[in-house]
Amino acid sequence: MRRLLPIIAAAGCALTAAAHAQTYNAVTDARLADPEPGNWLQFRGNYSGWGYSPLDQITTENVKSLRPVWTYSTGVTEGHQAPPIVNDGMMYVSTPQNQVIAFEAATGKELWRYVRALPDDLFQLHPTNRGVGLYGDKVYMATVDGYVVALDASSGDVVWETEIGDYTDGYYSTLSPLTADGKIVVGVSGGEFGIRGYIVALDAETGAEAWKTYTVPEPGQPGSETWKGDAWKTGGGSIWMQGNYDPKSKIAYFGTGNGGPWMPDTRPGDNLYTTSVVALDMANGSIIGHHQYHWNDAWDWDEVSAPLLIDYDHDGQSVKGLVHAGRNGYLWQLARSEEGPISFVAGQPYVRQNVFTGLDDKGRPSYDPDRTPGTDKTVTFCPSLWGGKDWPPEAYNPDTGLFYIPSHENLCSELGGAPMEAREPGELWIGVPLDVILSSLRFHESVDTSKPVPIGKLQAWDLSEGKLAWEHSFMDTAYWGPLLTTKGGLVFTGGTQDRMFRAFDAKTGDVLWEFPTNSGITGVPSSFEVDGKQYVAVQSGWGVDSERMRALLEDMLPEGRVPEVPQGGVIWVFALDEAS
Repeated sequence: MRRLLPIIAAAGCALTAAAHAQTYNAVTDARLADPEPGNWLQFRGNYSGWGYSPLDQITTENVKSLRPVWTYSTGVTEGHQAPPIVNDGMMYVSTPQNQVIAFEAATGKELWRYVRALPDDLFQLHPTNRGVGLYGDKVYMATVDGYVVALDASSGDVVWETEIGDYTDGYYSTLSPLTADGKIVVGVSGGEFGIRGYIVALDAETGAEAWKTYTVPEPGQPGSETWKGDAWKTGGGSIWMQGNYDPKSKIAYFGTGNGGPWMPDTRPGDNLYTTSVVALDMANGSIIGHHQYHWNDAWDWDEVSAPLLIDYDHDGQSVKGLVHAGRNGYLWQLARSEEGPISFVAGQPYVRQNVFTGLDDKGRPSYDPDRTPGTDKTVTFCPSLWGGKDWPPEAYNPDTGLFYIPSHENLCSELGGAPMEAREPGELWIGVPLDVILSSLRFHESVDTSKPVPIGKLQAWDLSEGKLAWEHSFMDTAYWGPLLTTKGGLVFTGGTQDRMFRAFDAKTGDVLWEFPTNSGITGVPSSFEVDGKQYVAVQSGWGVDSERMRALLEDMLPEGRVPEVPQGGVIWVFALDEAS
């Protein structure tokens, strides 16, 4: 794919706009485990993955006075999905094409910019980056050409870079690194190219490999009995998203992608550890616990989002929990342990789901064979292959006790496979013709398209009661909105085709504020404080699967109901109007 920023000829460099007068505050394990309220030090704000800010200057009463205070055009198109990361007034934002830009967080003054020179022959199936990691005095980014790059946080200079996968064989990375215990932990994507997934930890100071754990076991390893023949060699199990972490037990939790190729008859068996959560010992990377959300995946329901670490009550008992809104359309409540094993607590559909016929007492689903596709077997199933929720992260607010889900309702898929040819390194190896995938979206048979259709839904769930507390429907639009919730009683989200960034009342679901941005928002919002002032920041920039779904909806709904969404990335930073 042609590079969008040809101005950099070397392997990567930093463009310095101004020297730092400020001394950088090193990011330590202690700070990551107990972050200051005014900082946003990692992908979801804390190791538990809550997407929660303890700042409360912006409230349900004054959010209507929220105004943009600065913006910055990134200069690239496609899906801008990364959160603005803030450490003591210094902001770091990554973009598609593997830029990292450093700013004064309160003013938007550019401090430095790093642009990676990507290979001319690189094909980007998912041209995006989901954020940087901070540790010590460095900023870390995983790249679409299969590297991890460490940058000096003050200057942007490259300190080290380590190759973690061969892009010519289909390996790439888009996730935000998990930084903990002296390690930079990332995973590889590429399941659609026939790769075997893995998670790798690098030494934070040197970039040397500390450990590497495959998500598909080889013969003789635990779980290998769930694969037949040589299918494990190309079994998928990609890692798209940052893991969450328990610093007390030093266990990391990662979600894993679908098995490859897509059709289940090409890889008989349960196919561990695909479509699962895996618990990893941070010291050596060993898998010490897992739960597989669905076995022998047939629907491209990657379960790549790591479960949130949330303690909740269930049947009168306190549970040290893991909670995950599955792409398979089920809300999963699990229990974690200090030793690693994960146990099933409860599961129920949160959107329309017609594949599972039930769950056993260990959470293993049974399937309707008429809703299970295969080679030369085309079926219709719900939710669609994009799932009840795709990669956009959920959020949890400890003040309301509610768990928030950005979901898709009323969408199904019609899908079937074709006979496979031999794998060619770096070529798509899915087993489903591309034109079939790109025309697979369907509305549920009950949907009447003569009137607005509820598609996107922001849901709030009471985990202790196991009940939906409230929901808000978005009509006629895809909804790819990562969530931010705050102590001020708010939920922020974008994700819709009208380009709006919105604030909801976290208790009731009422819309309290909205603002139109330049493009659609698929960026992860964050909140931070500088000199006693609270800010909310987000990237706007539509692309990747949100645009693919929008284009399909445009064909499925009457003319004029689905607008075009402009391309182009902009960082937006909001604060209360001074008059408020």
